[in-house]
Amino acid sequence: MVLQRHDHRGQAVLKGGGLGFTLDDVAYLGGDEGGAALAEVDALALTDASRISDIASARARFGDRAAVLVETTLLRRKAKVKFPHAGQWLFTGEALEQSTAAAVAAHRAERLTGRAVHDVTCSVGTELAALRDRADRVVGSDLDEVRVAMARHNVGRDGSTVLLCRADALAPVTRDTTVVADPARRSGGRRTFDPRDYTPALDELLEVYAGRDLVVKCAPGIDFDQVRRLGFDGEIEVTSLGGGVREACLWSQGLGRPGVTRRATILDRAEEITDAESDDCPVAAPGRWIVDPDGAVVRAGLVRHYGARHGLWQLDPAIAYLSGDELPTGVRGFEVIAEFGLTERTLRQELSARDVGALEILVRGVSVDPDELRTRLRLRGSQRLSLVITRIGAGSASRSVVYLCRPSR
Repeated sequence: MVLQRHDHRGQAVLKGGGLGFTLDDVAYLGGDEGGAALAEVDALALTDASRISDIASARARFGDRAAVLVETTLLRRKAKVKFPHAGQWLFTGEALEQSTAAAVAAHRAERLTGRAVHDVTCSVGTELAALRDRADRVVGSDLDEVRVAMARHNVGRDGSTVLLCRADALAPVTRDTTVVADPARRSGGRRTFDPRDYTPALDELLEVYAGRDLVVKCAPGIDFDQVRRLGFDGEIEVTSLGGGVREACLWSQGLGRPGVTRRATILDRAEEITDAESDDCPVAAPGRWIVDPDGAVVRAGLVRHYGARHGLWQLDPAIAYLSGDELPTGVRGFEVIAEFGLTERTLRQELSARDVGALEILVRGVSVDPDELRTRLRLRGSQRLSLVITRIGAGSASRSVVYLCRPSR
């Protein structure tokens, strides 16, 4: 919710969505006067309870500038989740929403160390900030002149060697550079799932930069088969951070390792695994522990490879759960206490007998809503345990199984 800039009645008016910044706004916010004003506005709480009165105070003090001051202050506070050191940055709401988390951008920049890199969709400069510390030369461009101006404020000052210009990503303005692109994946406020509907479209990026070293950030749920049908023959890297899958990134053949077409990168544990490794992972009954692999491993289709690396096995060849008698270092697991069929009567009896009052429920391969099941079980005990519910077997031999477990942490 932001203050409308065009209201002149002296009243704090809120509207949904983001504010449209202008070049004049960027010049003001990046100058001494705007910097001092931002410091004053940052002293305001701007909570849900105080926001209307705080905005009224900002308008009384700064007039029509209050809108961009309040919006920038709120965006900076929101940005701290992704960018701990971006306290003086300028953002638009849409640019911040799509921006890459600092740790993910740093990982990508690490893979591009020593190269000349051109970010052709640089937006406000979040990727550039990571690249300038690793790449040999860095160029940033964007079709949006306001975002280019913000990028110049964010990463182009104080002797920075980052070159910035306004340009269309589909009209190359550099040669002999590795091209990085982060296409917009929203249209009219809605997320787009077909990469041909990205802005710029993935198929057009692949065509324009054919033969060039190219890196394209995509949605984590992108259809790998469709990407191949569009002509991409390089590596697809799926990256997770903070327990969640953040992105799928395309690396053209010249940037990858020979023989690697899929990679899972788990930044929390600094672990990577690729499809060039062994996938010799047997299927067997559960051992002491059940492991739910990191989402990047599952999304990249590398569950068997991960199991083979860590001496684990699958419970079922079509299900992502793994098992073993020892947990991989740093990995959360579920120690098996009991196994039984999926009936609510049995569940209630088993959980009541163990005085369970808090229950984590994991489900794969079975149509069960964890929240609804938890409500129906009406737990009243004092102990905390976990349920792993899955399908074992195929066809007529298929059965739903429940593993009652104690989480490792």
